[in-house]
Amino acid sequence: MTTRMILNDLLNLFYPRLCLLCQRSLMEGEEHICLHCSNHLPYTHFTDMETNPVCLLLQGKTSFVAATALLHFTKGGSGQKLIHSLKYHGNKKLGYELGRMAATTYRETGLFDTVDLLLPVPLHPKRMRQRGYNQSEWIARGIRSVTGIAVDTSSLSRIKKTESQTRKQIFERSENVEDIFRVENTDTLKNKHILLVDDVITTGSTMNACAEAMKAISGIRISILGIAVA
Repeated sequence: MTTRMILNDLLNLFYPRLCLLCQRSLMEGEEHICLHCSNHLPYTHFTDMETNPVCLLLQGKTSFVAATALLHFTKGGSGQKLIHSLKYHGNKKLGYELGRMAATTYRETGLFDTVDLLLPVPLHPKRMRQRGYNQSEWIARGIRSVTGIAVDTSSLSRIKKTESQTRKQIFERSENVEDIFRVENTDTLKNKHILLVDDVITTGSTMNACAEAMKAISGIRISILGIAVA
């Protein structure tokens, strides 16, 4: 047994790794969520990439190739607990694991077949400094680890700091994200199929705002993936 293995065993003895959802000890090979809880997550099963609820949220507002989400986000549900741990409890590595789960789930649907770049929805620099990381970027990193698709964090930026969307109505959410994104590198995105990645899709306003900022780029195609949909 190596020194590292001995140290890990000691750490697990005094600081056991617990499942975020059921608080039971994680077994070897389990990360953040135990196998039982993982099997019982509120998966959307949105295999239909044309008429699923995420597509319906965006239809008529933005042009997209495909749109989907991995989990349902409901108040008090396990989807909400995971997203809150990712966004508000400093658990950026959970984003990586959720990205891997999404990539593994949707790899067989063809979602990633023609995607050239993964583009995580950017945070405003001030919020980035407060949080210390962009949760959507960590999700994208997890997707990259499975698909091999490059992550682009420089071509799109958020130029306005918005208020929280949580308690806003649909119209207010749309106004809140109007003109908040700016393309920094048009040439990188020309004639590319972009997969926009975010943690939660609610009304689709944020995704619409991202797409609006990029719509004038020649030959661009956009697909959308959220870890959860509310």
